[in-house]
Amino acid sequence: MPETQEPHGPQEPSLDEQIAAYQREYGDLDPQVEKVVSALGRLNRRMNVAYGRQVAALGISNTEWEVLKTLVVSGAPYRLGPGELAKRLGLTPAAMTHRIDRMAADGLVTRDRDESNRVRVIVELTDEGRAKWLEAMRMASSFEEDLLQDLSADERGSLGEMLIRLLRRVEDAQPDAGGRLTDLD
Repeated sequence: MPETQEPHGPQEPSLDEQIAAYQREYGDLDPQVEKVVSALGRLNRRMNVAYGRQVAALGISNTEWEVLKTLVVSGAPYRLGPGELAKRLGLTPAAMTHRIDRMAADGLVTRDRDESNRVRVIVELTDEGRAKWLEAMRMASSFEEDLLQDLSADERGSLGEMLIRLLRRVEDAQPDAGGRLTDLD
């Protein structure tokens, strides 16, 4: 009788199984540290997949979402130069140009010459781009509320503070780690 395959490939081992295997192969492993780090890694991966599905339902990619988010975070009038966008997203100028080309063709951003400096290009969020950002935020907020539903307000606050401490530790140790090692495009 042939083996039956699971619909989505082999199952990932549980965290406990993974940690036990790591301990078997590397005896100096601290299982508490590994449990935290592995859980954060898996949570990050799964959240990225969920966010990717949400923005795909809106007809945009994760990479386009990042540009929309960066323009919104820059504040009204939601305009930045391509070089600044590339820097904030940790991308090469070529990758940023490619991304802006796609987004301008889709009506999410405009790209115009700066009136005060005709050599400089300005990328600006369009009404359609802002509408996509707002809808993605609505979807993400619903997902995030559901994700944290089992935590009290105090637990959410404590978890947030602990994660910020971890983030600061990484940022202090790896100050250049805000970008990517390779472009996603």
